[in-house]
Amino acid sequence: MKPQNRYFSSTGNSSAGKHPGSQFQSRASRSWKQHGVDLKHYIFWCQRCNVPLLKSTCDICQSEGTHVNLSPPGDIRFCSPHEKEVLKDLLLTAFGCDPIGDRIVLLNKATGDDRTDEVIVDGLHFGVLRFDMKTLGYVFDLSIDGAKILAANTANKTVELRKASSHLSGKKIKSDQFLQFTHDIKKGDTVLIKCRNLIGFGVSLCDYDHFSSSEDALLRVRKLDGSTVSLNRRISSIHDVIKANASHMEKISKDASNVIKGIASRKEYRDLPVHVSFSGGKDSLVVLDLSINVLKGREVRAFFLNTGIEFPETVEFARQFCASRSIELKESAAGDAFWENLERFGPPAKDMRWCCKVCKLAPANRLIDESVSEGEICLTVDGKRRYESFSRASISASEKNPFVPTQLNIFPIRDWRAIEVWLYIYGKKLEYNPLYDLGFERVGCYLCPASLSAEYQLFSRLHPDLHVRWHAYLLEWASKKGLPESFVEHGFWRWKELPPKMLKLAEDLGIAYDVPVISESFSVESVSGVSPCTSGGFTIEANVGGISLQDAADVLHIVGEMKAAENMGMLLVRNNDATVKFFSSGNLLVTSDSREKATEVFRQVVLQLMRVCMCTRCGICKGVCPVGAIEVDDMRGLYISDACIRCGKCIEPCVVLKYAPRNLPWLKQDH
Repeated sequence: MKPQNRYFSSTGNSSAGKHPGSQFQSRASRSWKQHGVDLKHYIFWCQRCNVPLLKSTCDICQSEGTHVNLSPPGDIRFCSPHEKEVLKDLLLTAFGCDPIGDRIVLLNKATGDDRTDEVIVDGLHFGVLRFDMKTLGYVFDLSIDGAKILAANTANKTVELRKASSHLSGKKIKSDQFLQFTHDIKKGDTVLIKCRNLIGFGVSLCDYDHFSSSEDALLRVRKLDGSTVSLNRRISSIHDVIKANASHMEKISKDASNVIKGIASRKEYRDLPVHVSFSGGKDSLVVLDLSINVLKGREVRAFFLNTGIEFPETVEFARQFCASRSIELKESAAGDAFWENLERFGPPAKDMRWCCKVCKLAPANRLIDESVSEGEICLTVDGKRRYESFSRASISASEKNPFVPTQLNIFPIRDWRAIEVWLYIYGKKLEYNPLYDLGFERVGCYLCPASLSAEYQLFSRLHPDLHVRWHAYLLEWASKKGLPESFVEHGFWRWKELPPKMLKLAEDLGIAYDVPVISESFSVESVSGVSPCTSGGFTIEANVGGISLQDAADVLHIVGEMKAAENMGMLLVRNNDATVKFFSSGNLLVTSDSREKATEVFRQVVLQLMRVCMCTRCGICKGVCPVGAIEVDDMRGLYISDACIRCGKCIEPCVVLKYAPRNLPWLKQDH
């Protein structure tokens, strides 16, 4: 199915009379506050200089800016050249005009099925630009302000009414109320509505040639009112925006520099080198520049984790930028780790991102081991920001890495918004990753499930060779699962458990969703539930496939004291709660004096057997083991010796165990 890239909609994002996105603004605000986060959901706008302001006063003219509300989280950014072209194309196709032209356009990421951005022009909510998951193309949802601006610039797709009032908003109207209309209107089109001083917009319920003959309702009004809106006479430039926000940028840059300097200069750290986590993206670019400037005379290195599935532009930019600034770049490559683990785990998903630990955390561990002396802390400056996601919303100025105990991460721009990141880059005239100008909001792995479908479409056109390999795998995987090609085309592979919005889309597209996610290399079949024993106590019995007796022996020390009965082809494991017997046939027997203990020990054993069977050889568990009881090598895989003290510290960072309930859904339930 070829993506459609031209579509214009008036699906009612502003029908409530507020700015586009208002219907989900309060819901999104509650969601962020539930995560303990209360971010700035607004900016200001200087009407005299026609520029966005990040504080209330303009540095150019000293006038107070007007308040502009934003949908949460408010991570507003500049519209890229590609996005401007998309918007221009939609406006020209629908209305034959582009009143925005060379004006400063801001995009504010809002809640939606895929890419959804509020479009801010001259401090006005012009509409919402979004990627439609059904048509796989961009759609523009008009706002009342956008309708008034368009009405002043075009006569296309316009209906003039004989008599109207603002009370018509949300109502259907018939032909007897039409004074005149243009002959370019098709069913489903967004149309501009005029009646004396009232201007608004709606959606046509039929083609124009039925307007004169039909007695049915012909038009649904979305919004109609008499307020006056127009674009500013002044067209500002990015240079004007930089000047207007100079004092604000100076302050937050100084604050960020002080965070870096304050932590790096502590007595216990002052003699250590400082590392910057440099992904090749905009945020890490800023913290790299800040670190170089504030730590002059100090050894500063850049860490680049090459996952093996990075965009070529990102790899080239990271290397070129560091070379041009004489910054030592320490690169750790994951090589083919992603492809080697793909059959074991299946496509990574938003709710099962096994690839991050395999392709990022494991190389990071190696890089740190190579870069710092034993016992030293690895000081790392990181560009994570609170506005990016719920998971990053509560980050502090510095945090220990839970998976790399020797690493202390510093987050100097954690409170910055995307627009502030870009103003720093533009103001300092820093080179940046060219992918941003091509329409990518974020820069990461080219097949990341967290990427938007809109960006996946960009990737397919930008690098057809890389896309072909990945897409071919997805189609083959879907075929094995009995799923249609549309399952892949519409991005359903990006979830293990579909969220409500994707379940609704699957229903609309007639796609049945039933994907078995259990690993083909590991299986557990219950022989019986928890059964009372005739001799007392309780027993659970199951057959485990895909694992040898030796594999089991390599990990079951973590469950209890283990002995091998070679003549019986059996392992015997005992702890305070239960007795475990595992046979070379794959038969597993757990016995305990209580149902609860038998269930919990059975669960622990199955998780460890799954862990050794699906081990990615990342070595993260080895790094966190406090007694050196864990070994990981390419030949044997994972081995836990009898030195294990069963502290459990190696369990949390394990990618296999983290996503075990998604591979074995019954682990969520009692047995």
